[in-house]
Parts: sequence; structure tokens; C-alpha cells
Amino acid sequence: MDPIVEVVALLLGFIGWVMVGVAIPNRYWKTSTVDGNVITTSTLYENLWMSCATDSTGVHNCREFPSLLALSGYLQASRALMITAVVMGSIGLVATLIGMQCCKAGGENYVLKSKLTALGGVFFFLQGLCTMISVSWYAFNITQEFFNPLFPGTKYELGEGLYIGWCSGILAICGGVCLMFACKSNTDDNKSAYPYQPSRGTVYSGAASRREAASTYDKNAYV
Repeated sequence: MDPIVEVVALLLGFIGWVMVGVAIPNRYWKTSTVDGNVITTSTLYENLWMSCATDSTGVHNCREFPSLLALSGYLQASRALMITAVVMGSIGLVATLIGMQCCKAGGENYVLKSKLTALGGVFFFLQGLCTMISVSWYAFNITQEFFNPLFPGTKYELGEGLYIGWCSGILAICGGVCLMFACKSNTDDNKSAYPYQPSRGTVYSGAASRREAASTYDKNAYV
């Protein structure tokens, strides 16, 4: 595999991994809508961990969700998926760094290094998949409540944390796919050659020489 492709794929996965870490603590996963409100005195916004409010004077008040078991199922699943994405990205980053051709940690066994690189690509892909599922599931519930005319509570719109998560998932998936599809070509190109073996023509020449020597010996025997 081209080392440039390795570096670009690693960079995509690393940026996606960093953006997951940025998206998780971001407070603006959803913000209260101003649609249909003439005067807005406060703005509500939430993420996976807390709910906040800010008034017209700019004062912020936040409170963490009091109970894990009292949360909605999709919110608990989104938390678990985002934490899983961070773990998957960490493993993928380590495996890809060790498997890169420019890294000496894996020795000179390029077949093994290519497999480690492909394994890193798989973990990057899983990181992006977990992130996309978590963010998309969260956004689906927001849009479902927003377009439901019978929903009695506060309606929200998509926040910047969701867009960061989507970008993170796309980058991680692209980096992982590049590493996985390049694994086979990397393995084929870096196979060690077999030791030198004489060609058939050389074998035949040796056999012919032995026959000539034997015939000469036989002639000398009759002299």
C-alpha cells in the first residue's frame, strides 16, 4: 500500500476520533425552537448528560440528568454508542500506527503489518458506524417530536453537536474503508521472495554434463 494512502487514512481516522471527543461533551445536541414564538425570553438546550437554559441576560443554568434509569431508551443507547466509538477509535489508532510501513514497532514483517493496518481500519469503521447510529437516532427523535402536532412538551431543533458527530462518523468510515481495501494489495506487494532456485534449463544442462562425463569415462575404460 502506498505510504501516502496510509497517512491520509490515519489522518482521517484520527480527526474523526478527536471530533467524537468534541461531540460528546458538547452542550448543543438540541436547542429549543423559536418557530411560532414572537418573544423568546429563554433558550433551552440539551446533550447526552445535562439540560441547560439561558435567559435574555445571558445567564446560563445547567443541571445533570438526575437518574440514569429514568432516561429515555434512545438517550441511554446514544451514550453507550458514543463511548463505544471512543474505545473503537483508540484501538484503531494504535493498531494503525503499529502497522504502518514507516513505523518500526512491528518489525520487518510487512504481511503482519498490513494485517494490523487492516484491523485498525475495521476499528475505525466501527467507530464511525457507532457514531452515525448514535447521532442519527438522537436526531430522529428530535424531528419526530418537532413534526408531531400533538406533542405537548418543548420542541427542539438539531444542535451543532449532532453535525460534529456526523462529520466525525463520515471521516472515520472513509479512513477505515481506505485501510481495509488497501490491505490485500499491501499483502501481495510485500510478500517475501522465495530463495533462489535453479531453473529447469540449468538442471537439464547439469544432467547433460553428467551424461557427457559418463560417456567419456566409458570410452576411456575401453582404451
